[in-house]
Amino acid sequence: MKDPDVVLPPAVLLGLWSLEYKRELTSPLCIAAAQGFTECLQYLLEHGAHPNLIAGGKAALHEACANANTECVELLLEHGANPNQMTEEGLTALHLCRTPQSLRCAKALVRYGAKVNIASEEEDETPLHVAARHGLPHHAQLYLRFGACVNHGSSSGETPLGVVCGVTPEKKDSSQDERYLELCRLLLAYGANINLADKEHRSPLHKATRSVQHKMVELLLDHGADINAIDYNGCSPLSSVLQSSVVRQEWQPHTLVQTLLNRGSIKVWPQALLKVLTACAEAPKTVEILFNSYTLVPVTSRWVEAIPEDTFHLHRPFYESLLHWNISHVVYGICVGLL
Repeated sequence: MKDPDVVLPPAVLLGLWSLEYKRELTSPLCIAAAQGFTECLQYLLEHGAHPNLIAGGKAALHEACANANTECVELLLEHGANPNQMTEEGLTALHLCRTPQSLRCAKALVRYGAKVNIASEEEDETPLHVAARHGLPHHAQLYLRFGACVNHGSSSGETPLGVVCGVTPEKKDSSQDERYLELCRLLLAYGANINLADKEHRSPLHKATRSVQHKMVELLLDHGADINAIDYNGCSPLSSVLQSSVVRQEWQPHTLVQTLLNRGSIKVWPQALLKVLTACAEAPKTVEILFNSYTLVPVTSRWVEAIPEDTFHLHRPFYESLLHWNISHVVYGICVGLL
């Protein structure tokens, strides 16, 4: 059936399915490195196993680093493993050092000549990007000490600082927040361009506000981040936090809105407040902070329509107060104008 010269009747062809499968290839050396079987690994190397043989897309050194098996990494390097060899996916061994436990692996690789600025083939990310994404300040410090380019942009224009600021934690974790904050300080100390944006024109501040990272936003502003930078979609950092206000209420986005306003952020254009109310109605604290920054806002009947009925009833005292207060001010303004 696989012979291209064989002619099959149509009835037979209708009943055929293409059976394709991928066989996962590996080698004894890769298995030993992945599992941390140091003695087995040494025996194989002493009996002619090639340290740079690719099996299943990776060499033994890649497997050892991915599993943070430091002794195996050192043994492979001693027997001639190439520290800069890439996997079939275009990653070096340093790219696979993604856990705190892999720091010794990274140190061994650098000691044996691993280049810290080799970028991955597909995403064009350096090991510093990987350290930034996984919250590994000690890895980052190692790479920077050995000359890592702090402002290298990936294929999407993402710098390591942008990666750090764009990480969105799944839950509140003070230790995790501190790691990323430490990374941010480290990158800035090594000369990271604080306003260098990606290809969507999103700056690190855009990303920190969108992920509602209070301390990081303060740090960026203290180092001169442009509080009114506009991304490709016309959003400022203030707009970014407003967009996250409903889904990230646990992170208290309203206090970040207040911080941005206090630090000089341009307010939302009054005519666009209806759109903000529609998007943020379920986050009344954020709505309150934003609307209190205006002395007068244009209220129309569409405001009531913008608030979902169940949301209005859930926060009835607030929204009745908001609508009543603004309507009263509009009436007052009209009366003053007539006088």
